[in-house]
Amino acid sequence: MAFWRRIWGHETESTLASCTALDIGTEFAKALVFEMDEGGLGTVRGVGRKRQGLSHMQSGTVTDINAVVDNCSVALQEAEEMAGFRPTQCVIGIAGELVKGFTTAHTQERKHPNVPISDAELQKLIKGVQREALREAERAITWETGLPQVDVRLVHAAVTGAQIDGYPVTNPVSFKGRHVKISIFNAFAPLVHLGALQTVAQQLELDLLEIVAEPYAVARVLGSEQVQQSGALFIDIGGGTTDVALVRHGGIEGTRMFALGGRAFTKSLADRLDLPFPRAEEIKVDYARGLKVEHRAEVAKIISEDVDIWSAGVELVLEELAAEDLLPGRVYLCGGGSHLPEIGKALSSELFWKRLPFSRPPEVAVMAPEQVERIKDGTQLLVDQQDVTPLGLAYQAIELQTNEDPLDVALRKVLHLMKM
Repeated sequence: MAFWRRIWGHETESTLASCTALDIGTEFAKALVFEMDEGGLGTVRGVGRKRQGLSHMQSGTVTDINAVVDNCSVALQEAEEMAGFRPTQCVIGIAGELVKGFTTAHTQERKHPNVPISDAELQKLIKGVQREALREAERAITWETGLPQVDVRLVHAAVTGAQIDGYPVTNPVSFKGRHVKISIFNAFAPLVHLGALQTVAQQLELDLLEIVAEPYAVARVLGSEQVQQSGALFIDIGGGTTDVALVRHGGIEGTRMFALGGRAFTKSLADRLDLPFPRAEEIKVDYARGLKVEHRAEVAKIISEDVDIWSAGVELVLEELAAEDLLPGRVYLCGGGSHLPEIGKALSSELFWKRLPFSRPPEVAVMAPEQVERIKDGTQLLVDQQDVTPLGLAYQAIELQTNEDPLDVALRKVLHLMKM
């Protein structure tokens, strides 16, 4: 147990390691306080949330650091009071359309295939993959912003696979062979965006373990054999962005985000029904839950038109992710926006899926908190799909501390030396 205390730098009265997962969304700042036992299983002990102001966040990115700090502080206090303790370390999620996540595969032909692969050779290969990934991220973000040079930083990285002469291995060291292939998932973001979250953690006096791309966190929480073998699409519809992750061929191939979420639907209702924004939000939430609302037919028409625009955005993202290969036949939804019935209908419609490389109509399912592996809810307050994302961040915190995979250990050494 002393081992975990050294890693997490905190002792609780219950002698379990503890951490906070902070989901800083466009609509809400959400905090989960959880404990972890020696077996790598987590239990949520406290939950807190605070609604963000309209000017505090924009499309998943922080626009007012001081206001966001205040909102997070309220959510944290609520979660900590419920838990009865305050962890010093946290994991924070990152979203926004300029956060780029993709898997880079690099194959190296070895001059001496009869010589076993060494640690130094493996690290050199990983370093080549990371440099190539950084160049790709810089090109993509520079092109999208239209700026001549954008300071891009690595958010996080994880090895998704390794092969030697086409043979899958979990640790290439000591193997012989001619062709070595390493695949690494990387998420990059502009420094201004990443730095804002680091400042938030600093002002909250939290030790930041890691910043994690939220679609990656969501895509990792289901470890079922079906997802690993057949793949899946994960779509998280938040307040300001929609995050999409593609799992295919046993690993996460890429993530994309675009700036259209639940807040856009609320704004349309407010504008077209001539309502204050808070009242339009109430109507949207009641409508999504199937409750009685005024002007229901008109509300349904407005939302349906907005969902048509939203689904066109999803289509563009999936075309880019597919890269002319077949897409998996299962789609998992989460996030507050996925409550709207029109969302699932749009993704299941023939008009949508036939324009994309699906081999058959996709099965669309809404994720639930109890599907998140390795974490149980001790508060009984995490009840629907909008709670999946903060749970995914908690899952990442647990995985970060329990993963001793040799490839990830080598990757961490390379990243430390490169200081990306």
